[in-house]
Formats: sequence, C-alpha cells, structure tokens
Amino acid sequence: MPVFAYNAKNSSGQMITGQREAVSAGSVAAELSSSGMVPLKIELQADPQTTGMKKQVLLFRPKVTTNELIVFSHQMASLTKAGISIVRAVRTLSESSKNEYFAKVLDDVAAHLETGVDIASSMDKHPDVFNELYVSLVHVGENTGQLEETFRQIASYIAMEHETRKSIKAATRYPMFVMIAIAVAIIVLNIFVIPAFSGVFAKYGAELPWQTRAIVGVSDLFVTYWPVGLFLIFVSVLSFRRWLRTDAGRIQWDYYKMKFPVVGSVFERVYLARFCHSFAIISRAGVPLNQGLAIVSRAIGNEYMAQKVMGMRSAIERGENITQTARSADMFSPIVLQMMAVGEETGTIDELLDQAASFYEEEVSYELKNLTDAIEPILITAIAGLVLVMALGVFLPLWDLSSVAR
Repeated sequence: MPVFAYNAKNSSGQMITGQREAVSAGSVAAELSSSGMVPLKIELQADPQTTGMKKQVLLFRPKVTTNELIVFSHQMASLTKAGISIVRAVRTLSESSKNEYFAKVLDDVAAHLETGVDIASSMDKHPDVFNELYVSLVHVGENTGQLEETFRQIASYIAMEHETRKSIKAATRYPMFVMIAIAVAIIVLNIFVIPAFSGVFAKYGAELPWQTRAIVGVSDLFVTYWPVGLFLIFVSVLSFRRWLRTDAGRIQWDYYKMKFPVVGSVFERVYLARFCHSFAIISRAGVPLNQGLAIVSRAIGNEYMAQKVMGMRSAIERGENITQTARSADMFSPIVLQMMAVGEETGTIDELLDQAASFYEEEVSYELKNLTDAIEPILITAIAGLVLVMALGVFLPLWDLSSVAR
C-alpha cells in the first residue's frame, strides 16, 4: 500500500509530521481529521516496487489517452459484470492493449493484485494514469461490492470531460489560427516588406508622413534588435513558467483565467460543472463528506477553486451544512444553491448536483457555440486595423512619390 508523508496541526495548534499507509491522500486526510487533526500537506512517498516505472515516465513521458482510459473502464465494467476475476480481467486487457506503456501499467497492477493488494491500491501506484478521483471511487466500489457500476460511472464522467475539452478546442481553433496568422503577417511585413519600401523612400528623399515614419521606425527596431526581442520573449516565458510552479502563481493564474474577456466565463462554468459531477459521484459512492471534498478539490483542475472547496471542507468540519458552505464560497449561482439545499434536505444531493452539472454544461455548450460569433468582431477589427496601417503608412507615400518622380 502507498505511504504518504503528512504535516498536520493537532487540537492545540502544534505541528505534527509523520507517515501513514493508505489507499490515497484523501484517505490519509480523513484519518487525520477523525483523529482531531487538521491536515496541511500530504505527499506520496517513493514506492520501491514501482520506482523503475516512475523513472520511465519521467524520462520518456509515455501517455495513456483519454479514449484508452474510457474504453478500459467500460471493458472492466463488462468483465466484472460477467463474473470474471479482477486479476484475469486486468491481464486480459493488458494483453489486448495496443499502448505498450498502458500494457505495462496493467501488468504491474495485475502483479500487485496477485500478491493480495486490492485494486485501488494497485492503481494508485500509477497516478499518471489513474488520478485520485479514479482510485478513490474504485476503492469505494470494491468495498461496497459495486465495482461494475463504479467503472461505468467513471467511464461516463471521463467521457463527459473529454467531450467538453474537445468542444473548447474546436471553438478556440479558428480564433487561434487567425491570431497566429496576424502575428506572422506583422513579422513578415516588418522584417521583409517595410525595409524594401523604406529604401525606395530614402532614394527619392521625399518627406514622409508620420504614419510611415512610425512604421519604418518599428521595422528598424525589428530588424536591428530581433535577437534582443527573442531573448526577452524567452526570459518572459521562462519566468512565467517558474511563476506557475509556485503555489501563489498557480492560484493567481487560475483566478485570472476565469476573468479573461469572452472566454473567462466558459472556463468558470467548466470548472463548476466538473465540481458538481465529481462531487455527485463521490456522494453517490458513499465517501465521507470531508474526505470527498478533499478529493474533489484535486479533481477540478483549478487551484483557485480548489482552495475554495478546501475552505468548504473546513467549514463542514466546524459543523456547517453543505449549502451554507457553498453559499460562503461564493462560487455558485442562486439556482444551484437552491438545488443543493433541496438535495440536502431530501437526501438526493447527488441527483440534484448532476442536474446542476447539466445546467452548467448547457451554458458552456451555448457559450461555445456563440464564442466564434463573439470573437469574430474583435478579429475583424484587428485585421482591419492592420490593413489600415499598411494603407496609410505604405501606399500614401507611394502615391506622393509618383508625383515627385514626375
């Protein structure tokens, strides 16, 4: 079973450090909370049985695609329903997998199963393939005898996530292509076209309008200082990536993403739909509320919202109900808060959270369909501005030069 190192505070505020064996970090958090401690940091320690495979992951970066994981989950559900043993099912899927790395991962999972380790712990040894939400749901399904249904729920959840990502990529492909084309056009004009025209202007010695002088000045900067520009871009990208590796940087960037013009609201609704879906699955599986929120916070994919969810978890541990904590988090619309309140009172919070997720997904689908229409005027304005600058800065002096030549 994996070993986790933790930092926590006890009831008197003293810092406690130690290690525990558990299925996942969420299980460690739940154990610490039940002991009266507040977990601050939980990290997975190196597992000697899988060190070799982890080195391979770091060195070659093999990948298991989302489609492969969806198919695997569906196949596990079918094989489990047919009464085939877990070990045999995993071995069979390992032999039929066309992805060599995924086949090795499944072989390792089967090898651990044969030594008596449960399937959740075996999967948890490969967090690059099976995330914490996946492992936690499998753990609950195994303990409740509902492994088949658990795999079906996981497959449906991953499929929905995959479709959302595909929709976002499809909606942003056209704007990104146009922006890249504009950037390339500006670079080509400043490095190749404008210098040729500036030579003609200098030959005739005609007085140039201020628009042309500005364009020629920018072109001279491009031609003369392009190494400095490349260096500044490289340093900026490197600094930005280092900033993102910090906790504060990730939280601030994830917050800014939701405030971007036009697309920020799409990102926010995607994260909220992900929260509602994953929390509904966790609730339906019977995971304790505080442990479930800890798992969900790491499944959202946004550090700023994860911090909000962990704040909800702390409030629940203080005795507040889920609706109060959700309202205090200031993340959800009034309709969703009302659905949470009704679900909490009737004991059907998982069903109503699924409805809330569907509500957010419909909004995301609607906004993605209109995203191109919303961005098109901005792109047209940018292209028109580029053409206007070229017309004023290049063609007007050429017309003047024709009269000078005569």
